[in-house]
Amino acid sequence: MLDDMFDYLEHLRERPVWQPIPPELRETFRQPLPHQPGSLDAAHQRFMRDILPHAVGNAHPGFMGWVHGGGTPVGMLAEMLAAGLNANLGGRNQMPVEVERQVTRWVRELFGFPDSASGLFVTGTSMANLIAVLVARTTALGLGVRQRGLAASGQTLVGYTSAGAHGCIAQAMDLAGFGTDALRLIPMDAAYRMDITALQQTIAADRAAGLTPFFIAGTAGSVNTGAIDDLTHLAEVAEQEKLWFHIDGAYGALAMLSPELAPRLAGLEHADSIAFDFHKWGQVPYDAGFILVRDGAQHFDTFASPAAYLHREERGLAAGAPWPCDFGPDLSRSFRALKAWFTIQVYGADQLGASIAGTCTLARYLAQRIEAEPKLELLAPVGLNIVCFRYRAENADALNSRIVVALQEGGIVAPSATVLDGRLAIRAAIVNHRTRHSDIDALLRATLALGDQYTQPSEPQP
Repeated sequence: MLDDMFDYLEHLRERPVWQPIPPELRETFRQPLPHQPGSLDAAHQRFMRDILPHAVGNAHPGFMGWVHGGGTPVGMLAEMLAAGLNANLGGRNQMPVEVERQVTRWVRELFGFPDSASGLFVTGTSMANLIAVLVARTTALGLGVRQRGLAASGQTLVGYTSAGAHGCIAQAMDLAGFGTDALRLIPMDAAYRMDITALQQTIAADRAAGLTPFFIAGTAGSVNTGAIDDLTHLAEVAEQEKLWFHIDGAYGALAMLSPELAPRLAGLEHADSIAFDFHKWGQVPYDAGFILVRDGAQHFDTFASPAAYLHREERGLAAGAPWPCDFGPDLSRSFRALKAWFTIQVYGADQLGASIAGTCTLARYLAQRIEAEPKLELLAPVGLNIVCFRYRAENADALNSRIVVALQEGGIVAPSATVLDGRLAIRAAIVNHRTRHSDIDALLRATLALGDQYTQPSEPQP
């Protein structure tokens, strides 16, 4: 199995990025529950033949569809070790918990947070954002909200984020019981950043209407364009208004690893909480999200439970409090920290930062090539590593949608599509450390060839 996976990673460029699943193959995964033992070798061979060739393809250097990290062999081996150990990191007195605490210390150092800050590995930034909303809720309404609920407060809480923010912010408001209508989507400026003046006006209007503002979510690396909100100014607004300042840094927060890019995240150090993923720009295998909270006591108060079966001791297996389960909703937790720990230990922060900066260099190269090509149009500023563009045509939306699907099915490069200001864009998110200039050139060649093919007049039929 290890040999096969090493071969797979070594020869990625010889494979398609992605390929459609034949209907007859999909049908073979409708078989009933197997009751008798089977062969490990047969199961592995089926994985290699039927599953591996039809994954989404984010390990491939030509994958540019969404902000997915490419993973590394080091992370893969660490995942194997973690699975073999099979530790439950909900808590208790064990060294794997210390590994997670070690990574938390590194994250505090990276983001300029105090030693009192708390951190937790989670599935991804969607869960991390939900945790941030819940901590902000408890901070605003007090511990009583955990017993009596939102209605008992007699207040209607509202939060704020950019109209370009990820949809999981609205989902977090929904899951936390506020409802999505309690989240104000603030318009963006020409650079796709939250409009600060509009934010201040909306907060003032909500206060005048008797509502209670409690939460601002800034974005560090937006999902559509990679834009970074003015975090310093947002921090000032949050402080003036006494609001919780959260940053959704799903992938962009790790730009702090690059001395070249870190200045663009000025203000991040003032956040009350930061959500991000090691499995994106950090290249750690899925899943490895993280939530960092400035005030660890507030974080603890939001989730800690006095259940008798979680009783803590000074010695023995039940020692080591507080436990990770005191900082989130999961009692059963995998050893996610190990693959992040291995990745940082083996590659080092400087090399990871250089890899991150390299993807941004490739994005600038792509943008320059687009601007030099009359048939193509750049649709948004390139702040980090996401490039939105399209082939110029009268029916541009339909044409570029067709181009995206053809690129994906062609297996050489795989971008995605998005909509900016009502216009459909080809979106290239360059996240993978394996991506090179040649992959960017392949994207451009294929896009131009398809655009030319689709815009040529049809041949008259005999």
